[in-house]
Amino acid sequence: MQTALADRIAAEPGSFRILTGDRPTGPLHLGHYFGTLANRVRLQRAGVELLVLVADYQVLTDRDVADRLPEHVEGLVADHLAAGIDPSTATIFRHSAVPALNQLMLPFLSLVSVGELQRNPTVKDEIAAARRASVSGLMFTYPVHQAADILFCKANLVPVGRDQLPHQEITRTIARRFNERYGPVFPVPDALLSAAPSLLGTDGRKMSKSRGNAIALSAGPDETARLIRRAVTDGDRHIAYAPDTRPEVSNLVLLAALCQGREPDEVAAEIGDGGAAALKKVVTDSVNEFLRPIRARRAELAADRAYLRSVLAEGNERANAVAERTLDEVRAAMAM
Repeated sequence: MQTALADRIAAEPGSFRILTGDRPTGPLHLGHYFGTLANRVRLQRAGVELLVLVADYQVLTDRDVADRLPEHVEGLVADHLAAGIDPSTATIFRHSAVPALNQLMLPFLSLVSVGELQRNPTVKDEIAAARRASVSGLMFTYPVHQAADILFCKANLVPVGRDQLPHQEITRTIARRFNERYGPVFPVPDALLSAAPSLLGTDGRKMSKSRGNAIALSAGPDETARLIRRAVTDGDRHIAYAPDTRPEVSNLVLLAALCQGREPDEVAAEIGDGGAAALKKVVTDSVNEFLRPIRARRAELAADRAYLRSVLAEGNERANAVAERTLDEVRAAMAM
């Protein structure tokens, strides 16, 4: 199915509309870049219509307050533009600026049961990861809010990792049930599975902003070197790419290979018996060289906050127009 979908995208990119996005909880990092950002840029350049959501409301799913929100929102926009997203064709907008999008949650909540939400494995994992004594209703209904994000603009393609497939299936279920109950309004969006490798953080766990184990796109050369120096390796001096048996070493090899545009085995073979010190030097040099133009562009963008705000303002205006049209269709279909 994914191969056929990729063929359709290549043949008719203009027939696809993608909704994707991130929560503004801190700077994007290399895991984001190789996992999603690079693919967003590729698809946009191929001619696919792209909408990028700055999910500010969803910051509150696993915390009580949204700290430093204006800074993080502008930083998220800067990260996307520095990575290559073109704001003249992409619509970059924020949740809180599009009331009609959020209003779709009300009819959508009527289309799913409490049991379906309780059984969602992604919600269970996210609740466990939050490590809180109790969770908010926003966390519990997060998949429905995500369905509103996707369907308000009638996106028909959503890039996801395998762990997000249960969320995507709820979106598809809501679209089908609305159409069956009220008439054809929404497309049933396809999931575009990411083929990108999953990068571990410097401590050997999943790379995450909240764990402090990630290399931000905005990190300077010295900070990058410091983070890589403390990365977990193992006691074997010979460097090899063996993800199943040597995950931490292999992760560093993979990071260097991605930055160099080469195969991990080639990078590992060149380092050979150089040990962890040689490996970390190669990784540091590779990452710093790769990020150099992105950092330079991001620094320019961060210095022009008025421009970042204008990008958001234009995106918010476009998104509002789309959301209002969709909400009008929903009201008409439901005879509201």
